Amino acid sequence: MSTLHVLSHSPFGDSRLASCLRILASQDALLLCGDATYALRTGTVPFDTLRAGGAKVFILAEDAQARALPVPDWAEAIDYAAFVELSIQHDKVNSWL
Repeated sequence: MSTLHVLSHSPFGDSRLASCLRILASQDALLLCGDATYALRTGTVPFDTLRAGGAKVFILAEDAQARALPVPDWAEAIDYAAFVELSIQHDKVNSWL
């Protein structure tokens, strides 16, 4: 059973990203949207953790663009239609509110 984990809060304000990564299974995926895209700031602990983790990471493209953050090659930028597709492809969707 796979889960799409959706994070929208900054990784610098609380521990949601770290908590999510602790339970992320190999078949799961992670979508960063809103302020969670700040995890793409190079030279930060969240960036290094995501890069080294090997998780399937997706980024809502318009949120990264709004924050002038480049999407690294280990992540995939997607639009809202692809977000819907990801939601359908996984058995569960867990929004980290």
